[in-house]
Amino acid sequence: MPDRPDDKERIYWFRAKRYGWGWGLPCNRQGWVFFISWLVLNLGVTALLVYSNRPQSDMMLLIYWQVLMLVIMILVCVWKGEPARWRWGGD
Repeated sequence: MPDRPDDKERIYWFRAKRYGWGWGLPCNRQGWVFFISWLVLNLGVTALLVYSNRPQSDMMLLIYWQVLMLVIMILVCVWKGEPARWRWGGD
């Protein structure tokens, strides 16, 4: 079984926020590539759904799309980000 690197040796894509719980902007190239790709894909599909000719059926699809994109972002932040915990700015 391969050795898993310690937390100090891991390369994080997202740093934990200094105050509160969660993650901030990306801290390296891989994180920025993911974030910009996620943002472009999210904005592109959202624009297609908002400016389509079938507004009622596409609004539910838009809600599902936004929830899916949010879940993807949270999962990647949990997987590739610093461990999340409540912070008060001291560490």
